[in-house]
Amino acid sequence: MEIGVKSDQYFMSKAMEEAQKAFDVDEVPVGAVITSNNQIIARGYNYIQHLNDVTAHAEMQAFTSAANHIGGKYLRECTLYVTLEPCVMCAGASYWTQISRIVVAARDYKNGYSVIDKDILHPKTIIEFGLFEEESKKILKDFFKKKRK
Repeated sequence: MEIGVKSDQYFMSKAMEEAQKAFDVDEVPVGAVITSNNQIIARGYNYIQHLNDVTAHAEMQAFTSAANHIGGKYLRECTLYVTLEPCVMCAGASYWTQISRIVVAARDYKNGYSVIDKDILHPKTIIEFGLFEEESKKILKDFFKKKRK
């Protein structure tokens, strides 16, 4: 068991593990973890195709799990680590959770929230981009390359 404060790199590596789970079940490889007090309280990965549910994004799975874990809908003292920039739906959900911080691996210049509405996040939410960006891009490229075969 690890002792001490875990880093953003540690938590993003765990989000990447979730993305790999999505890849392994033939879902778009996006993963997420939510932390509170330096501990992972929720995990999620895309499960859209298997559930036949367009809302089953990694972030949405993680938000539900985190809210259940803490027994409330607000994630004010939590951080979301996600391997791809949230879409508008997920960014909107993050607004309602009032999550404190979001750490994103790779931007999504096609479907990411910032392409459509940069002001959709809660005003108190801090967002950071670029941690594990290349790793996230690689798993996404590998997935779509496999789909085109």
